[in-house]
Amino acid sequence: MSLIWLTLLFSAHLVDCVPEKPKRSSLNQLTRTLLRNYDSGVRPVHNWTSTTTIYIDLILQSVLEVDGKTQSITTSIWYRQIWRDEFLVWDPEEFDDINEISLSSDAIWVPDVIVSEFVEEGKSPPIPYVYVNSSGSVKNYRPIQAVLACSLEMYAFPFDKQNCSLTFRSWLHSVKEIDLALWRSADAIASDKREFMNDGEWELLSIPSQYRQIRQDDADYSQIQFNLLIRRRPLLYVVGLLIPSIFLMLVDVVSFYLPLDSGTRIAFKISILLGYTVFRVNLTDELPSSAVKTPLIGVFFVVCMAMLMLSLIKSILVVKLLHHSEKEVKQMSLSACLLDKYGSAGHSYTESVFTSIKTLDHINQSEEFDVDYSLEEDLLSLNEIQDVPRGLEWLLQELVSLRLGFAQEDSESLAQSEWLSLCLRLDCLLFRFYLFVLALYTSTLLLLWANWSFT
Repeated sequence: MSLIWLTLLFSAHLVDCVPEKPKRSSLNQLTRTLLRNYDSGVRPVHNWTSTTTIYIDLILQSVLEVDGKTQSITTSIWYRQIWRDEFLVWDPEEFDDINEISLSSDAIWVPDVIVSEFVEEGKSPPIPYVYVNSSGSVKNYRPIQAVLACSLEMYAFPFDKQNCSLTFRSWLHSVKEIDLALWRSADAIASDKREFMNDGEWELLSIPSQYRQIRQDDADYSQIQFNLLIRRRPLLYVVGLLIPSIFLMLVDVVSFYLPLDSGTRIAFKISILLGYTVFRVNLTDELPSSAVKTPLIGVFFVVCMAMLMLSLIKSILVVKLLHHSEKEVKQMSLSACLLDKYGSAGHSYTESVFTSIKTLDHINQSEEFDVDYSLEEDLLSLNEIQDVPRGLEWLLQELVSLRLGFAQEDSESLAQSEWLSLCLRLDCLLFRFYLFVLALYTSTLLLLWANWSFT
């Protein structure tokens, strides 16, 4: 009897030592049940005439790059898709009150919703799972770094605003099979800036959205378009590009107060022109490139360069006009000879002694006192007088030469004063034009900045 009891106790101990086979978890059973006969290539509806509605939501996180040359914009967004899968429905009470599970996105049906403006998909972290609740609602949340084609308007750079669109639509299914809808209201999406990184170069204004249907290949397709309205913060470009350029132009304006006939003015203007050229070359990469329209700031730089060159050319011309009577200047170029001939046509003197005497006689007759004899008669009298001593003849020749020299000096000083007056008027005219152009472009930039600030 005792032996029997010992055998029973030993058998019970062996039964306790054998591990119990684990039961499958409720989550595992639920997943197997849902995916046992599931076909990911079939639209998840029991009635094939039913329409699957895809709810779409969009949250803009940042604008990474705006490329005017390729007409593209790189953005970082949170994209959400929500739809109902009629094949993924269960009773939570049968599976330990499990209301929501995660499934692989490759194992279930996913709508073929694309973005029409996609150029390429950037670096985005892969998220291979979707959430499914007991009612069959599927939530597909994922971040996207997208490069989008966008028609960029760079004319008002750096006070520009851009309007880039993201159009979501089904690639193959018409509106009878797949319809799109907004998950949130359009006003809520337009004013949602909580996730946007607002400390960068671009500022988010709003994201208006609209739903519409388009006709294509005898079928209607639904699409939802989000418009990203952004504007650039111009302070960096104003401080780094526009203000230094205006300062250089103001320095060149101050150079007009240097003497006209001073070589320092030309050297100073050449230094400013070289400095502005180096300034432009170093900041070439900062300017946008566009093949359609030249940005206004590019026109501003070209006009500034043209004004600097015009100012330098004018200074060289003025110096040349002031020294037009010098023999070396006359022989430098044909244009200088033409200018000299045009400017001194009324004051020229021939090398002939008789012509000089007649000219001197004409000048003397216009004075207040009359002269009773002419230089021609003086020279003739010198030839006629034979008995006059050599000392007196030499004295008379010296007096005539001295008088002729004084007349030529008076004529040259008169011509030089006329040229100087002309140069002063030319310098004043260019100075006023310079100030007008500079004020016009400065006021245009200020108006653009004011318009940017109040919109």
